[in-house]
Amino acid sequence: MTNYVQAAGLAEACQLVSADPDAKFISGGTALVLLLRQRLLAPAVLVGLRTIVDVPGWRDITVGDGWLRVGGAVTLSEIAASPVARRHAPSLARAAGLVGNLRVRNVATMGGAVAEADYAADIPAVLVSLGAVIEASDGDSARGVPIGDFLLDYFATDLAPHEVVTGVRLPLAPAGTVTSYIKFNSRSAEDRPCVVVAASAVLTGEGARSLDVVVGAIGPTPQRWPDVLAAAGGGLEEAAVTVADGYAAACDPLDDIRGSAWYRREMVRTLVRRAVVALGEGSGHD
Repeated sequence: MTNYVQAAGLAEACQLVSADPDAKFISGGTALVLLLRQRLLAPAVLVGLRTIVDVPGWRDITVGDGWLRVGGAVTLSEIAASPVARRHAPSLARAAGLVGNLRVRNVATMGGAVAEADYAADIPAVLVSLGAVIEASDGDSARGVPIGDFLLDYFATDLAPHEVVTGVRLPLAPAGTVTSYIKFNSRSAEDRPCVVVAASAVLTGEGARSLDVVVGAIGPTPQRWPDVLAAAGGGLEEAAVTVADGYAAACDPLDDIRGSAWYRREMVRTLVRRAVVALGEGSGHD
């Protein structure tokens, strides 16, 4: 039988999980509850994080010192609707607004989305694209981990069992930066994606520079191929074809219920091209 304990503060929550190897944190619970129902997990204790109030910025989206910061308890609905997030990280706001359905987005949190590290998810690819730093704490000490070092494998992260994701920091983009986010669902619109693409570039009077493209949901972690990006030249239309073909050739997609490796590779080709073209249109397509 699983017991539920509501922690009064972060230190208490982390101590409870540290003392019991069968204990798990729970906040929104959108992923954990499914695992419990399927009997893939049977923790002795669930330690609730929803009412914690002693973590600075836990429920806030703020801008300062060159960073956009999203607290760990901020819901995906709040990110999608936030004027601050939509101004400084539009691809993140867009991705958050496309996760699952409204019921899911109203309870799912940024911290949970990061800590779960679901390979077939919207948020991780955008965070890699935006150069996120993950803030983690065990109640006594805190640290920041670049997203590329944080995401390790399928559902695996650098997070210790007794640590909590307290926030995510995103460096503010330079002037002229444009972003796009494209999500493709091969099944239900509420299902996790088959392929996602997050792209960005800095537009100047002389054209586009610093083109970046990250592809998610095709392997254990979001992926980019710097050598392909470095070979892309010309305008965005030309670069879109070069990068799309290069990414399709370089990727090694997995097979699962959402698509075969062949199908995913062709969708990478199509969606990368669309995402890069969308940068010049100032829009991000579904």
